[in-house]
Amino acid sequence: MTVRPEEEQLLDAGWVTIVWDDPVNLMSYVTHVFTTYFGYPEVKASKLMLQVHTEGKAAVSQGSREKMESDVDAMHSYGLWASLEKSS
Repeated sequence: MTVRPEEEQLLDAGWVTIVWDDPVNLMSYVTHVFTTYFGYPEVKASKLMLQVHTEGKAAVSQGSREKMESDVDAMHSYGLWASLEKSS
C-alpha cells in the first residue's frame, strides 16, 4: 500500500506536547510562557497552567512529530519540563 503525502501528513499529526508540573516555576510564569510562545489567550493559558498544577501534566499543543519536537525544545528553553507523545 502506498501512502500519499497528504495522508502521511494526517497520520503524522497525531502527536502532543506535554508540559509536566515541576517544583520550580511559578504558575504566573507558566501562564506567561503559554501566552508568549503559543499565543494563547490569557484564559486558555491559565486553564492549561492549572491543569499542569493540579493534574501533574497537560497537553499544550498538537500536530506533527517534528512540530511537537520543536515545541518541546522551546518549553525546555523556557525552563519547563516537557515531552512529546503520540496522541490517543
